[in-house]
Parts: sequence; structure tokens; C-alpha cells
Amino acid sequence: MTNYPWLTTLWLAPVIGAVIVLALPASRRTLARSLALVISLGVLVFGVVLAVRFDPGGAQYQFVESHEWIPAFGAGYTLGLDGIGLVLVLLTAALVPLLILAGWHDEREVGTGKRVAHIYVALILLVEAMVLISFVALDILLFYVFFEAMLIPMYFLIGGFGPRDIDQQLRRQRSRAAVKFLLYNLFGGLIMLAAVIGLYVVTARDGLGGANGTFDFRTVVAAANSGQLGAAPIVLNALFLGFMFAFAVKAPLWPLHTWLPDAAVSATPASAVLMMAVVDKVGTFGMLRYCLLLFPDASKTYAPLIITLAVIGIIYGALLAIGQTDVMRLIAYTSISHFGFIILGIFAMTSQGQAGATLYMVNHGISTAALFLVAGFLVSRRGSRVIAEYGGVQKVAPILAGTFFIAGLATLSLPGLAPFISEFLVLIGTFGRYWGAAVIATGALVLAALYVLWMYQRMMTGPVKEGNERLYDLVPRELAVVGPLIVALLFLGIYPKPVLDFINPAVSQTLTTIGVHDPVPNTPATSEAGPADRTGGAHK
Repeated sequence: MTNYPWLTTLWLAPVIGAVIVLALPASRRTLARSLALVISLGVLVFGVVLAVRFDPGGAQYQFVESHEWIPAFGAGYTLGLDGIGLVLVLLTAALVPLLILAGWHDEREVGTGKRVAHIYVALILLVEAMVLISFVALDILLFYVFFEAMLIPMYFLIGGFGPRDIDQQLRRQRSRAAVKFLLYNLFGGLIMLAAVIGLYVVTARDGLGGANGTFDFRTVVAAANSGQLGAAPIVLNALFLGFMFAFAVKAPLWPLHTWLPDAAVSATPASAVLMMAVVDKVGTFGMLRYCLLLFPDASKTYAPLIITLAVIGIIYGALLAIGQTDVMRLIAYTSISHFGFIILGIFAMTSQGQAGATLYMVNHGISTAALFLVAGFLVSRRGSRVIAEYGGVQKVAPILAGTFFIAGLATLSLPGLAPFISEFLVLIGTFGRYWGAAVIATGALVLAALYVLWMYQRMMTGPVKEGNERLYDLVPRELAVVGPLIVALLFLGIYPKPVLDFINPAVSQTLTTIGVHDPVPNTPATSEAGPADRTGGAHK
């Protein structure tokens, strides 16, 4: 089956599933949800098969498919999978079935209260498909098309579904949050479109791919890293900023983050997790693949600025999380801080930093899903997101409180849980090149302990507040959602090697391609060496 279209099957399966689900009558709600769940589980199984067949020591991009798409513009339907893309494919494929299960009763249409389960789950499957093809696309135009297209189903998931009894003011807030999400990301996409067109003009002028230019990612990367792109540095810097701006909006990087908290609290918990844990990872993935590999010199030029913004985002997100009275908004602000760590690791341009950043994308997806979904289960019981209205929950719902506690400890990167390893790698990798940024970012660990433990203390401990005595513990469906996430946090916290085995070769290939080497430690042996012996630590 060497010629089998593995990657086309991967992303096309949820599209076909969405079409089938949409064709079902609105009254067949259980069938629609069940069918979507089965399809998403099939995608997960297929992703595991890809992981088993993937050779970490083999070619950089595997399962490659290449067909003509728009030959007049040098655009092709080209897919390929590297180790970084693979772990994000697995994250996406693993989370979507859990989110469908978590949002089993979230199919009420805002405004009408109608149950439209077939539309709700079809939108989730469409988002999954578009995210998956974004992780495997090896054509710049193809990537851009789906980078933008995923905004449409996500917009409807944020603004179109919610509780039946939502009041008029909350309905307007939900609509504004969805529009804000769409406008921010569309504006970033328009800036990126200008950069995509500009890059195409540069390739056409330099004769890449023939007289028509090319959008082939591998061809442009080879030219960019061998000096064949003849554009002036100022032009390449401008193109880099165009790509980076779009990815920074989606990631989100401070100060382009303001759409995230509103969208996260307005969406249903499952949709919010889909956005933060899956869709937003396309932004950080784009930085690592497109910004660094297409514009290596510009990436090095702007790395100090981006690292500064990332560190500000780390501290800013943590400080604002401490001050929140809304539990869902608090968790949303923690994601801003965590994305800062991911971006910090990417632009530190060290093997530890980028491996840690990629692992952090996976671990953040798992920990945020666990914490946000458990909080969502709790809010659905009490009908309030206000932290002060809770108290004593661990006495009436001990399993819910326990899973909330473990997910919270993972969010603050407690040793033994998955995010600790990735955060540690990011800080170690950053310290070798930007020690000041690493020291400041380390301060966020203290802030994280403060906002997580204080939130838990106010909500879960103490006497049972009035109204909380009616709260009940996690039901089997909810345990089926949270259980795998907790197991993953524990397993990857103790044994991250299976994931790092996929990540490390891809990171090494990225750094080799852009001509960057890890800094040489400043030991007495290296201090006494001559200048020629210490050049390996500089950006080349």
C-alpha cells in the first residue's frame, strides 16, 4: 500500500462524515451524535496507524502525495507528514472524540433553542478536517486556504450554540465574541494573504518552479536556505511579518490575544477546548514550520522582539488569571500564558526549546481540555461561572473535585505531570541563548501556583455553600471524557519519550535547515578555547 493516499484519507474522512451527518433528519439526534463519534474514533485509529508506520529516522516528510492543483500558479495538492505534524495530528484526532462526547447535550441553537445535533457535530468534524490538512499541507497556498476556512465552522460553533435559557444580554455577548474572533483572525489572514502573494511574486521573479513561480513549500525552503531567493532583506522581513502576524493572532500572542477570553467563555466548553487546544495550535505550528523555514534570516532578526512579547504574554496571562472572578475566563487567561511559553521555545531556536515547545503544544491541549471540561461540567450543574458562588464542592462531588485538582496541578506544571517536562525543556533551551527571558518566565511558575491553588481553595474546599448541596458527581459519560485525559497527563509526565522520539528528529532537521546550532555551554574548557572553537553557539 505504498501508493495509498494516507493523508488524503486522514482529512477527508471527517469531511465525508460531516456530510453524512448533515443529511440525517434533525430528529435523529442520537444517531447523529453516535455516528460522529464513531467517525472521529475511526480518524483516531487511522492516526495511530500512521504513527506506527512513521519512521522517525527516515525521510523528513513521509506519506507524501503530490498532484497538480492550479498549475498556472504553480500550486499543487501536496501533502506530507513530519514528526511535528504527526504529534499534532494525534492530539487533534484524540481530542475530537472526547469533545463530541463532552458536548453530547450542547446542540441547542442559540435564540431558537432547537436541538440541531446533526449541525453541531458536523461543524466539529469540519473543523477537525481543516486542522488536519493544515498540519500535513506542503503547499503554501493549500495551507493558507484551510488556515482561513477553519474560521467559518468555528465561528458558528462559538456563536450558534449554548444553553436554552440564555438571556438576551448573554446572547448579544456571545454574538459579539464570535464576530470578534472572526474579524481578528480574518484580518490576520488578509495580512498573510498579502505575504503569500508577495512570496509567490518573489519565486516567479527568481524562476523557481519555472516561469510561473511556485507555492511548493519544499522548493521555496530549499531556495530560502541556499541563498537562491534574490529578494532584498527588507522584502523578506516584510513577508515574514505578514506570516507572523497571522500566526500571532491565532496562537494568540500578546497583544493580539484579546479575542480569546471572550470567545472561550461564550462558546460551549467543548467548542472552547476545540478552539484553544486544537485550532490555536495551527498558529504555533505555522511559526515553527513556515516562519522559521521560509524566512530563516528574518526569524533570527525578529527573534528578540518576539521573545520579549512572549515573556510579556506569559506574565500578563498569569497576572490576569489571578484577578478573575469567572472560572472559565480564568482558565482562558492561563492559555495566553501557556502559549507564551510555546512561542518562547520556538524562537529560542535551540533543540531543547523547540522540542519543548512542540511537546508543550500537545501537553497544553491535554491539560487545558481536562481543566476546562471539568469546569464546564461543574458550571452546567450550578448554572454559574462565578467562583465566589462555589465552595465545599469536594464534599458533595469528590471525583469531580479530584479530577479538577489534578488538571489544575498539570496547568501549573507540577513535576510528574505532562506540562512540567515541556515547560522545563522550554526554559532550559531558552536559558542558553536568552537567559534573562528564561529567568523572567520562570516567575510565572509561582503565579501559576497562586491562581490554580487559590481557585481550588475557593471553589472546592470549606463548607458547602447554599445551592451547592444539590451538585452531583461525574456521571459515566463525563468520566469517559476526563479519564483518558488524566491518564495521558500522568503517562506523559513520567514517560514522554514516545512523543519526543517523533519530535526530536524533526526539530533537528529544522535547525539544520536554517543553519542554527545549540549554544556551547560556557565551561572552563570552552572559555579557554580559541574563538574558532566557540562559533557553534551563534546564529549562523
